[in-house]
Amino acid sequence: MRFPLSTRPAVPAGTLAAGPQPTLAAGRDLVLRPWRDTDAAAFLAAYRDPEIRRWHTRRPASEEQVREWFAFYRRAWRQETAASWAMTYGGGDALGRIVVGAMDLGDGVAVCAYWVAPAARGAGVASRSLRAVSDWAFGAVGFHRLELDHSTRNHASCRVAVKAGFRPEGTRRSAAVHADGRHDMHVHARVRGDD
Repeated sequence: MRFPLSTRPAVPAGTLAAGPQPTLAAGRDLVLRPWRDTDAAAFLAAYRDPEIRRWHTRRPASEEQVREWFAFYRRAWRQETAASWAMTYGGGDALGRIVVGAMDLGDGVAVCAYWVAPAARGAGVASRSLRAVSDWAFGAVGFHRLELDHSTRNHASCRVAVKAGFRPEGTRRSAAVHADGRHDMHVHARVRGDD
C-alpha cells in the first residue's frame, strides 16, 4: 500500500501510460526500441554469455520464458513501474538491454541497469544508451534522480556509469548475491542538472 504524498508528485501518474513506450535515438545509428517477441532467441543467447551470467543472477531458461519477460516489460510500462529497451543499430537485432526500473513517480527516482552482448562490447553502446535513457527520463518524463549499482568487481560497468554522467556515491557492503557469493556494490547516481 502506498500512502498519499503531501507534496506534488515529481512525475504525475499517467505520464508514461498515456502513450506507447518510445523508441529513443542514442547517437549515430544506435536506437533503443521496445522488445519484440522475435528478440527472444537473441535475448536468451545473451544470458548464456559467462560475463552476463556473472553479473546477472536472474536469467531466463527458455525462449518461452523470455517472451513472458517481454510481456512483463509491456505490463510494467502500462503500470508505470519500468521501461526496458533493446539496444540496436538502426532498430535491428538486439545488442543489449537497458532498463529504467523501480520507478517512484512521487519522488521522481528510478534505477537503471544494463548489459551488452559480447559482439557489441567496447563500442560505447552501453554508455550512449544510458545517456539516452537518462536524457529521456529527465526531459520528457520529469524524473529528478536516476541511480544504478554494480559489483565493486565489475569495472566495465563502473566505466559505463561514469562515462554516462553517473557520479559515484559510495559502497553498499555485501548488498547483492552473485554466483560466487555476496558482493559489495558501488552506487552511482545522476541528478537532473548534472553535467
